[in-house]
This record gives sequence, C-alpha cells and structure tokens, in this order.
Amino acid sequence: MTHTILVVGGTGMLGEPVARRLLADGYLVRILSRSPEKAQARLGAEFEIVKGDVDEPSSLEAALSGCQGVHLNLQGGFDYDLERRGAENVSRVASRVGVQRITYTSGGSVCEENCWYAGTRAKFQAEAALQVSGVPYTIFRDNYFMETLHNFVQGKMALHIGRHPTPYSWLAANDYARMVSKAYSTPAAANKVFYICGPEVLTMRQALHIFCGIAHPKARIVYLSIRMATIIAKLGKRRELQAALPFFRYCETVKFSEYPAEANALLGAPTTTLEMWSRRHVQGSQSRPQ
Repeated sequence: MTHTILVVGGTGMLGEPVARRLLADGYLVRILSRSPEKAQARLGAEFEIVKGDVDEPSSLEAALSGCQGVHLNLQGGFDYDLERRGAENVSRVASRVGVQRITYTSGGSVCEENCWYAGTRAKFQAEAALQVSGVPYTIFRDNYFMETLHNFVQGKMALHIGRHPTPYSWLAANDYARMVSKAYSTPAAANKVFYICGPEVLTMRQALHIFCGIAHPKARIVYLSIRMATIIAKLGKRRELQAALPFFRYCETVKFSEYPAEANALLGAPTTTLEMWSRRHVQGSQSRPQ
C-alpha cells in the first residue's frame, strides 16, 4: 500500500524539497496550504493540495485523514510562537486520526539553555508537544542550510550580517529531504532527535566567499554589524531583514550542536559540499527560461 504524507509548509524553502523527495520516493504527498491555487501552480498536479491552517484545528482533521505521516516545516516570521501552536494542534489531531509518524524541522541550537531566544523557545516547546503526543516522532535538529545564502546577496553585495563567531556544518536541503524521506521507512528512526550536519565546516565568511565566487562573481562581501543592519532595516522599511535580525543577534552568542553520527548511520550522511551546491545553483539558473 502506498502511504500518504501530509507536508505542512510544503511550498517553503525547506519544505518543498522534502515534498518533492517524498513524491520521488513513491509516497502520495498532500500539501496543507492557506492558498491552494498558488500551491498547486508552484508544485504541479502530482501533489494533492488541501486548504488549511495550523492555527485552525478544525481544518486539520480532513487534511490529516488517511495520512500515515505528517512533516512539519513551520515558519512564522515575526510570529515565533506559530511553531509551538502549530505543533500542538497538528500532533493533537494526528493522534486522534491515527497518524503513524510525525517529522519536524527544528534547529541545531535548540536546547533548554537557549530558550531565552523566542524562536528557540518556540521550537523547544514544539518538540515537547510532539514527544508527548503519543505519535511516533522524528525530530531533525539541523545545522545551517546552504539555501539561506541566497538571502544574503543583494544586488552586487553579499551582506555578512553580525559576527557569527563559530563555524557551521553547512547542509543542502536536498540532502536533508532525502534523510526525512528515509526516516519514514526506517523503524529505528521513530522517537528520535537527530542532529543533521553537512559534510564540511565553514565560517559564514568562508561560505559566502565560496558561494559568491561561483554563483555571484561580481558581488562584493560587505560586513554589517547588527547595529548598522538594524538602522538600514528601519530606515529602508525592510521587513524581512527586521525579522531576521533577532536571529543574527542570537547567532553571535550560541553554538550549533554537532552530534550527527546516529542520523548518518540510520539515514545516510549528507554528501553535498558548498561548492557542489553552488555549481548546481548556477546550472539551474542557466536552464530556466528567461
């Protein structure tokens, strides 16, 4: 029997690769979306799209009915607490309708001692909701995603915002998606919290240098302190930058955990280097119609 997986956040930067990998691996994939027409246009006819919202529990019953699994990729922007509310609502309904596995995109720095930051606190509470739901869960505490590097390039500048004093184990979303999909067919992955790390450790500046050298050779790397970035965001009314600044402040003080051995053994280690990923990005850009 072919299993159906509901993906929450399936049109997002990290959710879409998971949805596409699940489909490629033979699952029926259902997407929860507040804008079904836009989701269908983006993803294509192979995906079943259902209208719903994690903040509206009444919409989740039908969305989860008949699903063997649900993947949560929650992103609330300024509303950090959406992750907690969404995880609580989904896990409650999932338990009631007989879902057999919940997977969740958390974060590599999530732990109780870092809950002073609202984003981490919401993820920590979301994890807790899954762990007490009674539904077998797999939580992924991921390191820094390569896909976020696109956000740093603004015209002919690549903005290095904040100090980022510790290096990151850079992770490609396609590697991550493969591991999420593998978890659904791996009984030993149930009721686990996995740390997911890419194959190489690089500082933010090193990562920007590699990425821009391949994908944006004319871009100049410019360092912005948190203070200067705050001024620019305010004067320029740049809401995306305003939303990201608390996280950059957070990154100046915390370290991402790196204990990937168990995940690598069960799900297969990530293999994509930043150079490989950057070259694929260039090839993909060149193949798109202009």
